[in-house]
Amino acid sequence: MLTLYIDFKSAASYLALEPTLELAQKTGVAIDWRPFSVRPFSVPEEQVEETVGERHRRVRAAAQRDVHLHYAAVQGRDMRFAETPAGSDAALAALAVMEGDPVPFLRAAFAAYWAEQADLADEAVVEALLLSAEMDRPDWNAARTKLAAIRDQAEESGVFEAPSYLIADQLFLGREHLPWIRSLVAAEQGA
Repeated sequence: MLTLYIDFKSAASYLALEPTLELAQKTGVAIDWRPFSVRPFSVPEEQVEETVGERHRRVRAAAQRDVHLHYAAVQGRDMRFAETPAGSDAALAALAVMEGDPVPFLRAAFAAYWAEQADLADEAVVEALLLSAEMDRPDWNAARTKLAAIRDQAEESGVFEAPSYLIADQLFLGREHLPWIRSLVAAEQGA
């Protein structure tokens, strides 16, 4: 079992989706998709008299955005960074209580956020995505309670960013670790 913590507003989570699904398809490993809210990504605006630290954070954020856009292009994905990032809490809450295969919803929610800048904190927006994925509307109170419990458990496990992979009691941050994760899956399957 591979546990994957994601957030729809995380560009890295969006870019990890298809490579992770490919890993699961090729190895047969089951994925436990878990929601984990992270800070929205933004590139700070240039200030007239910015400090060296402020300039460094701005330039580094712009470079990180450009790398994400490059990998989105390589994957053939539409990815646009909004000037004011939207939320994702309703979509994450829905994922927290989702039964069955979440992949159609995951694909729809990521595409809505990154291609259309949909506000996934809006329950009505998320309900429309659930409907398009032929899934039921959740009990929002129960979903938010479960989301908070998942976050507490994740933080106890050391999760602080998305995507985070947990396998064989090892935690990996980012899709760049998928080759290593693949070897752990193979080792687990051979055991």
